[in-house]
Amino acid sequence: MQATVNYNRPVIYFLLLWTVLNVLQAGTLEIHADEAYYWMYSRFLDWGYYDHPPMVALFIKAGYSLIHNEFGLRLFTVLSSSVSLYLIWLMLKKYQVNAKAFILVIPGIFVFHIYGFTTTPDAPLLLFTTLFFFFYQRYAERDSWPLALILALVVAGLLYSKYHGILVVGFTLLSNLKLLKRPSFWGIVVLAVAFYTPHILWQINHDYPSIKYHLSERSAETYDFSYSYLYPLGQLVMAGPLIGWFLFYKSFTVRIKDTFMRTLLVNSIGILLFFFLTSFKGEVQLHWTLIVYVPLAMLVLIHFAQSGWPAWFSRLAIVNIVLIVTLRLLIVWGPSFMMEVGAIRSFFGFKDWAKTVHDKAGDNYVIFSEGFQNPSKYNFYNNTVKGLNYDTRYYRRTQYDIWPIDDSIQHKKAYLVAEGPIPGITTDTIKTPVGYWYSCWVNNVRTYQKIDFKPLAYKVTASPGQKLTFDLSFKNTYSFPINFGNTPDESPVYFEACFFENSSDLVNTQKADDSFYHIALQPGQTTQYKFTLTAPAKKGRYDLLFSLRTEPFAGGRNSGIINFTVK
Repeated sequence: MQATVNYNRPVIYFLLLWTVLNVLQAGTLEIHADEAYYWMYSRFLDWGYYDHPPMVALFIKAGYSLIHNEFGLRLFTVLSSSVSLYLIWLMLKKYQVNAKAFILVIPGIFVFHIYGFTTTPDAPLLLFTTLFFFFYQRYAERDSWPLALILALVVAGLLYSKYHGILVVGFTLLSNLKLLKRPSFWGIVVLAVAFYTPHILWQINHDYPSIKYHLSERSAETYDFSYSYLYPLGQLVMAGPLIGWFLFYKSFTVRIKDTFMRTLLVNSIGILLFFFLTSFKGEVQLHWTLIVYVPLAMLVLIHFAQSGWPAWFSRLAIVNIVLIVTLRLLIVWGPSFMMEVGAIRSFFGFKDWAKTVHDKAGDNYVIFSEGFQNPSKYNFYNNTVKGLNYDTRYYRRTQYDIWPIDDSIQHKKAYLVAEGPIPGITTDTIKTPVGYWYSCWVNNVRTYQKIDFKPLAYKVTASPGQKLTFDLSFKNTYSFPINFGNTPDESPVYFEACFFENSSDLVNTQKADDSFYHIALQPGQTTQYKFTLTAPAKKGRYDLLFSLRTEPFAGGRNSGIINFTVK
């Protein structure tokens, strides 16, 4: 018993230091833009959101209800990070992993540091990934209905955290197809789907926004070779800037001795390969592979238990840890040279910025042009939901297009804030700790962010200058009647077809005919409109979308992207 206590003690001490470091950053750094966006999730709790499932909202709601500041928002991330690492340790004890090796490897994995204090969907994803392997290790050895019930809950938790969680489940099954013969396995499937049904219904009721975004709108139309060759380099950094290469080598050369180890290896290879193949469709963000580092870290440590590690690795691992911890402490300190990095600069100055903007706007609604980041930070630091993101035709849709803020702002006075001056529109300049911002008052807001035009097809081919008619259906999703007619006492509305090259360069705009402006709809009413347009004269590939524009705004994103080819 005493030997076990001594065996665990170094790991416990390490986890205490790990928690202290995470508490330091969680309690001193300002809110990150993404975290502020997910804080907004927690103000509108639901079974789903445009970008992600809802678990991150629950993490934030639980912590923020206890402590109303940045640390409260990050509280459950700090706790879950330490719990996750301890669960990894418990799984490894079966393989006689050395505590020293654990302390050299785990804090050297850079991506674990990022989600030790930052609250995004990856924070609960890390916890539920670790919980999945923890209980699966036992279930692989012993068929048990109580374990099956727990695993069903954990699988649902994985999917409620981030859609990537399905990869862990899929590759685990691939590594052990004998599971298909267990009745309890099918019980896991049925129960997990039942637990996940509320989110599925949310997707159906909102016309599958997350599926459309992740599988279509987020993909790059033009492939860039850098997406693929930078992917493995980025993963080496995520694994540890100095030791990543060695960890990958050791994890893939370990001797597989049981079903659980095979599961770890198949997950490691399968997930990395999946995202590499994804890079041929669009850019893969470095942190998307977070789930792979749980099985990969365990494989490395099991390999060390099997055959030891070279003396030089201890020295290199210590330098690797010192380098990462130094970077984290520098971020807390915030010296001027660190402010040159945009990702770090986002943690500083926006608290005062939000107060400065609020001093100008008072208790009125504030509209930010493009991007969910700024309205979310404004809302967080002013404890309000009166900041609105206006998603322009040049940006993308966000959860702000679903929330009822857009409904509440109609025909009210609002303050428009932009990062750059808008000629002929912005009349005021605001000096803030994060630079100058430009603004103006809009006396009678008229926007149509929630109107979505649906064409019959999203891939179209035409000849140069060819005339085409798009049969568009759309629904009034507002809780009040809408009228596209233009009267002298409000801003005129323009319905336009917009052709883009290279996803963001607007090259051609065509207006609807006058018949559109006679359309009026009651709440929930659906109608159709035939939009006749002319294909661009230049051959090539375009993105076509339909946009409702009202002054002084740039025009919304009121349809999905139509892949338009002129040949």
